[in-house]
Amino acid sequence: MTAPHAVTARALLFDMDGTLVDSAASIDRVWGEFAARHRLDPATVLAALPGRTAHDIVAGLLPAAGFTTVTDEVAWIRSREEATADTVTEIPGAHRLLTALPAHTWAVVTSASRTMMERRLTAAGLPLPAVAVCADDVQAGKPDPEGFRAAARLLDVDIADCLLFEDSAPGLLAAHRSGGTPVAVAAPAAEPAPYRVDDLTAVTAQVHDGRIRLEIRQPLAHAAPAEGIRL
Repeated sequence: MTAPHAVTARALLFDMDGTLVDSAASIDRVWGEFAARHRLDPATVLAALPGRTAHDIVAGLLPAAGFTTVTDEVAWIRSREEATADTVTEIPGAHRLLTALPAHTWAVVTSASRTMMERRLTAAGLPLPAVAVCADDVQAGKPDPEGFRAAARLLDVDIADCLLFEDSAPGLLAAHRSGGTPVAVAAPAAEPAPYRVDDLTAVTAQVHDGRIRLEIRQPLAHAAPAEGIRL
């Protein structure tokens, strides 16, 4: 790790899966069943998942399906998710970071349903957010920035004064497009972001005079924040 980089913000917006919680086993199991159900290549299905809503994933994987079929398949996926008992754990550092933040200074922006958000955060021992924007709350999923912008409005802060924590390529693209400042969490090196961490143990936060003061310890290969990244 490098020396910590200091940054301030009014609010922090977090993706959930891969950013706050490790739910890979549950996700892989359910979507593996979906692949078998439709005789699809499992690798193709898993590659389509990160950052996207179930509706967008199904519509992309089953291009000939009508609206009713897509809706029925999403309902099947949700029912299988609720029945899957794979272990969900926190991303290292998530509990410490979230519990250091007042409720009105952070939100979750996830492509999961609200039910699954609550279930996975609770299973990982993390606090539930006062503000969350979930799959059912947006017209367009990531990489569209709608979810992040909606969360900032609900917190009554300017998106430009928010740090957005994401692990996936579509999520980071949505973060860039929103006007906020992305923080890549264990994301592929090819995905650009001003700040990058291996997990949330690299982030510490203190709140003073209504602002969050953070120290971010970035990997050695990403020693300085990139400037002017906006897509």
